[in-house]
Amino acid sequence: MISLIHEGQWLLFGVILVALMISLSFHEFGHAVTALRFGDDTARRAGRLTVNPVAHIDPLGLLMVVFVGFGYAKPVPTNPRLFKSRYAELWVAAAGPAMNLLLAVISVNAYLLALKWGWISLSDTGPRLFFIYLAQINLLLMIFNLLPVGALDGHYILPYFLPRRLAHAYRYYNARYGNFALLALVALAILGVPIFSTIIGLSAGLLQWIAFV
Repeated sequence: MISLIHEGQWLLFGVILVALMISLSFHEFGHAVTALRFGDDTARRAGRLTVNPVAHIDPLGLLMVVFVGFGYAKPVPTNPRLFKSRYAELWVAAAGPAMNLLLAVISVNAYLLALKWGWISLSDTGPRLFFIYLAQINLLLMIFNLLPVGALDGHYILPYFLPRRLAHAYRYYNARYGNFALLALVALAILGVPIFSTIIGLSAGLLQWIAFV
């Protein structure tokens, strides 16, 4: 993203940064509110039951986004011992990507409705960039976080769909090597392997499927 500043594209830089902070905040809020629904109030006591970016954005993670194009938010704290269902961990993990999907659907259709009703026009660059990037960034986060590697949400979800022995083995090896595998994926992407470009392509393809207006 720092290249956008060098190129003088301040509007696009600001739009992407704001859209990313909104997307990450809603993602983490999804985890927090679902954990509370299943009996764990740890996130609420930590002040994370909000969509305020201040509660969720990690300064270092945000700087990484600006300078290397990849970053993170503060993970929502949970206490599985407080969960009232054996499937709570599954739902809490899935809530983050689900919130991103919901926000993407709202974003793209709000933009299309605003066009249809004449509130904005195609020539209005700011709204077009904001709503489309907000939708695509949310789809990117959804897809990326569903990867079952490292500490991503997918590693909580996948074991529920595996046979018990295989799920146990997966949890063991992911706990030992998952974060290294995730770092390797990021490093390969930085070196030019089309990992993130593939995810971007998938998210762009999904846009047409969530546009209902």
